[in-house]
Amino acid sequence: MSEFSQPQLTVLFDAGQIQARIRELGAAITRDYAGQSPLLVVVLKGAVPFGADLVRAIDLPITLDFIAVSSYGMATKSSGEVRLLKDLDSSLRGQPVIIVEDIVDTGLTLAYLLDMFRRREAASVRVAALLDKPERRQREVEVSYVGFTIPNAFVVGFGLDYAERYRNLPYVAILDPAAVTEG
Repeated sequence: MSEFSQPQLTVLFDAGQIQARIRELGAAITRDYAGQSPLLVVVLKGAVPFGADLVRAIDLPITLDFIAVSSYGMATKSSGEVRLLKDLDSSLRGQPVIIVEDIVDTGLTLAYLLDMFRRREAASVRVAALLDKPERRQREVEVSYVGFTIPNAFVVGFGLDYAERYRNLPYVAILDPAAVTEG
């Protein structure tokens, strides 16, 4: 145990629940993309744990790439402005693409990515997200593969962070609102 006090965390989904759901999502993607080789684009940094487990749950010849965008910075609310921090290494032209996200919240980041990927002539673009928070939606976006739908709370763990902390937790938890300062 750390000598520093940790804010109160309320576990929403434990490691076992997350792994079981990822296996289900992988089976659905395997079924839906039978005979194809989709490109999975993992959104850095938060979707890395989910993406790593999801690719192992898909029984297809996939390719993998990474993109980094930001609309939060160190804050707990989206700034509303999406910035591209790291672009793809792969061409999307003619590829079936699955965007792998940690959480769909306002929909702003995802709408930005969907628009960009369609302009780059991907054959198709679908979304796999560990978490969906529809109460906060500002832009309507379709999420084809949803791990869990969650309430409007600030969550951490399994890749999700608060000020770059808590990403390494093996579960998803609500961070005590008293520990979260709006930025």
